[in-house]
Amino acid sequence: MIIKSYEIQRKKLILTNYNFFLLYGENIGLKKDICEFIKTTTNQNNEKIENLNLQEKDILEDREGFYNSIYSGSLFSKKKIIIISNSTDKIISQLEDIINKFPKNVFLIFLSDVLEKKSKLRNFFEKGENTLCIACYLDQIKDLQIIATNELKKNNINLSNESLNLLIEKSNNDRNNLRNEIEKIKSFSLNNKNIKFNDIKSIINFSGEYKSDILVNECLLGNISQYKKILSELYINTVNQILVLRILSSKVHRLLNIKEQKKDSNNLDILINNSKPLIFWKEKPLVKKQLSIWNLKDLRKIINDINDTELLCKKNPQISNSIFFSFLSEICKKANSFS
Repeated sequence: MIIKSYEIQRKKLILTNYNFFLLYGENIGLKKDICEFIKTTTNQNNEKIENLNLQEKDILEDREGFYNSIYSGSLFSKKKIIIISNSTDKIISQLEDIINKFPKNVFLIFLSDVLEKKSKLRNFFEKGENTLCIACYLDQIKDLQIIATNELKKNNINLSNESLNLLIEKSNNDRNNLRNEIEKIKSFSLNNKNIKFNDIKSIINFSGEYKSDILVNECLLGNISQYKKILSELYINTVNQILVLRILSSKVHRLLNIKEQKKDSNNLDILINNSKPLIFWKEKPLVKKQLSIWNLKDLRKIINDINDTELLCKKNPQISNSIFFSFLSEICKKANSFS
């Protein structure tokens, strides 16, 4: 069964009917929130719950251990929640083995990155009678404004609209990033309640992350000279690979969504203006040019390659810089050949 992420609060009782959940998409913060909501909903009687966190590779390498974690009882808790990260189609055979003989007090939450419609795992959860599938797309600006305002209000922190907009802009449409930055602001506010715009820029390390954003735009535009210049500045400060890949993923998904809508509308300016989440006015000309460079097939390939590159970087930390820079450079060169 499919349920929208924003419907969860209104359809809270639906969650109590399921033991299998798939949360997929690029919004890490939203997935964390839904996991916590599932835990709260399944524990309405304040019983002790055993929480386990596994990686898919751990399950594939030790199937018996996975089954034992499901079927073995617990001395100290009545319920068990198992979260499986980095889930892919490879896990389906294990799912099929246990779905018909599943203990009522055990709950499985599968976390995955972006899944295409043809994904076997996504189809399994969408069509299954005993499974619940929730897409976790990037947050819209309105959602982030509400989250930021509520968090700051709870801590008696007042920010100007300019500061709030900057904070939201640098979240890259992910509430997890936003909350991380708010935590920095809360620490700063312990000694200084009068937080100005320049303070915010300093607190959230605006220059470094801002350069990452520009780097990705120049990469997708194929501006090799600018790309190399920014890359050299970032490399001095040790580039945050995962952050840059997240920014790239967000921008490529945005281009892909606009491209897909273009089939039904020839007015590109209207599509860009109506894009969700909103595109800031300074970036609109860049987005328009990027759309003229990239086609649907290549954009979809980049999305798949982003996931593969992130996984390779994590598995091979010693050569992660080489893997990361090679991937970005290939995109930039390809864009340059098209432009």
